[in-house]
Amino acid sequence: MISQKQIEETVCNLLKQAVIELPPDVTRALEEAYQKEDHELALLNLEAILKNIRTAREMGIPMCQDTGLPIVFVKMGDVSAENLYEGIRKGVERATKEIPLRPNVVDPLTRINTGNNLGVGIPQIDVELIKGDYLELTVFPKGFGSENNNALKMALPGEGVDGIKDFVLETVMKAGGKPCPPIVVGVGIGGSSDMALKLAKKALLREVGEPHKQGRIAQIEKEILESVNKTGIGPMGLGGKTTALDVKIELADTHTAGLPIGVCIQCWADRHASAVIKPK
Repeated sequence: MISQKQIEETVCNLLKQAVIELPPDVTRALEEAYQKEDHELALLNLEAILKNIRTAREMGIPMCQDTGLPIVFVKMGDVSAENLYEGIRKGVERATKEIPLRPNVVDPLTRINTGNNLGVGIPQIDVELIKGDYLELTVFPKGFGSENNNALKMALPGEGVDGIKDFVLETVMKAGGKPCPPIVVGVGIGGSSDMALKLAKKALLREVGEPHKQGRIAQIEKEILESVNKTGIGPMGLGGKTTALDVKIELADTHTAGLPIGVCIQCWADRHASAVIKPK
């Protein structure tokens, strides 16, 4: 049995790790962007971002004042877990006080803040059933400077791959500097409307620089990334070679009459952290 306390402590620790220390693949991609840049403002912005990352790690403080909306992805194998939902909620509440996290969660209409990052339907929890004797938790604190630039298109099948590329590029250009580039772009293709956006968000959990396992999808990722970086939006929207660090695509089969396309944009702080729990 995996106890509620184990879940609570794991979620709290993962949130602390995620908001303070950027994953190595993201940091590496930002360093590589700095090395190949020759635009003066882009260099200054990338230098400031890299200094911010180092300072957060050294001082043990969040790398951004927007510590995000708490989202937790759960992969659940053939195990028993005590009060999974409550354990996750308690972990978020503890992290809010102990790290601390900025209390971001409000009623969507009254705008009254709950004060502890808990609310109706929040933290957002996605559960996937898997084979195995373990529970895997991934926290994804999603800032809304980037989230506000997400987009969905219920495209027609005839629009095909070219339509997908055009929509992603259009979404990035519309966002401009608002999501604090260099960004990571998640693209979900297929399923239903809500599934396409969920796939786009899950795509952001993949390692930056790692192409899709399917060659045909990896090629589309590459072509979209090249197009995005040709826009010249650059770091913080002030020009430069790197508008996006990577483009990630996840897909599912869909209805014969549709081609749902979800685009989820993530700022340079592509924060997430995972841990596996096994029954004691």
